Amino acid sequence: MNKPQILFVEDDTAVGNLIATTLETQNYQFRRARNGAQAVMDALSYRPDVMLLDLGLPDVDGIDIIKKIRSWSNMPIIVVSARSDDRDKVAALDAGADDYLTKPFSVDELLARLRVALRRVRYDSQKTSEEAARYQNGGLVIDYAAGCAYRDGQELHLTPIEYKLLCLLAKNTGKVLTHNYIIGEIWGGSADNVTAELPSLRVFMATLRKKLEVDQSHPQYIQTHIGVGYRMIQCGKDHEPQENL
Repeated sequence: MNKPQILFVEDDTAVGNLIATTLETQNYQFRRARNGAQAVMDALSYRPDVMLLDLGLPDVDGIDIIKKIRSWSNMPIIVVSARSDDRDKVAALDAGADDYLTKPFSVDELLARLRVALRRVRYDSQKTSEEAARYQNGGLVIDYAAGCAYRDGQELHLTPIEYKLLCLLAKNTGKVLTHNYIIGEIWGGSADNVTAELPSLRVFMATLRKKLEVDQSHPQYIQTHIGVGYRMIQCGKDHEPQENL
């Protein structure tokens, strides 16, 4: 199997050296860009599997880089930024980022987020048109053609909204979906509608979790990103979350 190709965009020398050393010790192939213009050119020519992106670049804001790349590529983008405000996280994720890691970060956490993104790449590349009609993640199975979902062989009795939420999260496994994005996909409408429907989203997500999770204090499937949104966790064959494997 070919080694994963990583493009990381970081203008800070110390942080850049840390990321480079981390990737090198894990035998990833990588390339570094120090500004937005170089990042776009390398993304076009290098065709990386995953991008690690700092938002505070010297020539352009990283949000603009995300939007530009999303116009032609679906590769996972993990933001690595010192901006810790929820509004910055939401803006990056709404622009098309897959994940958001706040500086300072641990090497183990960076590698865990990277493994999640690479599993999504492998899943997307291995998916066939037949498999697209059926989703499986640990003990969770969704039969899109039949409009049914099962956990450990037992059918989940979901409302139409709960089923739509589950399918939306499943089709974006490993990716953080913001409240804004989910509400727009499920209910549609303007920014005012987002504010109005947020309580409904929380209620439906709570009822979905009661039906899906065996132990809600230790969720296997749906992870909450407080103030930001939700993510479907990718599980292993033993049904355990693979966030940190």
